[in-house]
Amino acid sequence: MSNGDSFERHRIVVPGELIVEGSKYRAGFGTFKEQDKLYASIIGFSEIRGNNNVYVVPFSGPYVPKVGDIVIGKIINTSIVSWKVDIDSPYTASLHVSNVIDRAFNPLKDNIKNYFDIGQTIVGEIIAFNRTRDPVLSIRGKGYGKLRGGKVIKIASAKIPRLIGRKGSMINLIKEATKSQIVVGQNGLVWIYTKNLEDEKLLIKIVKKIEQEAHTSGLTDRVKVLIEKEKKEEIN
Repeated sequence: MSNGDSFERHRIVVPGELIVEGSKYRAGFGTFKEQDKLYASIIGFSEIRGNNNVYVVPFSGPYVPKVGDIVIGKIINTSIVSWKVDIDSPYTASLHVSNVIDRAFNPLKDNIKNYFDIGQTIVGEIIAFNRTRDPVLSIRGKGYGKLRGGKVIKIASAKIPRLIGRKGSMINLIKEATKSQIVVGQNGLVWIYTKNLEDEKLLIKIVKKIEQEAHTSGLTDRVKVLIEKEKKEEIN
């Protein structure tokens, strides 16, 4: 256990364990704060970055941003000229207005919330990250921006390549079978939009099957069998 105001990095902590005490520390991913005491909410390693932000890195391996990654996230805070975006990572992404619009922005006249507001879901690209500062997002690209409606489901980020498939083969198979729109984030978040509840249930079942069996061979064939079975049951 940490003693007083001293912080011990890379220490194994369990839920409810005191990590550090002191008003200068801020609660980050995997932690919570009660008065001046900061506790772990998950099992993992204690860590600290920028401005005394304390967080816990889970053993299961959280998503670590890389430049060029396409990620899905939720707006959690705004400032005069930027947004903070939760990308389901120990690192909170920053989105500056200059990476959203291609014209001059005047904070005295323009309201940043007219573009994105807290709680909205977006898709964008990581354009800068070096672990010493928050990753920087941009949505100035085709297909980037606000995701309207639909639902976000989560899988292990390590399983995303299997969900996409070679040259997009698996994700295209799923889209065709469910007649749905799908946006895949390399951070393990997947946005789906279907026309009816039956297709949504099938889509989620397929995605979870891929996550559970990503390490096995013959997965594409088993997914096809699952789709055929579910479609027959719908008809009957």
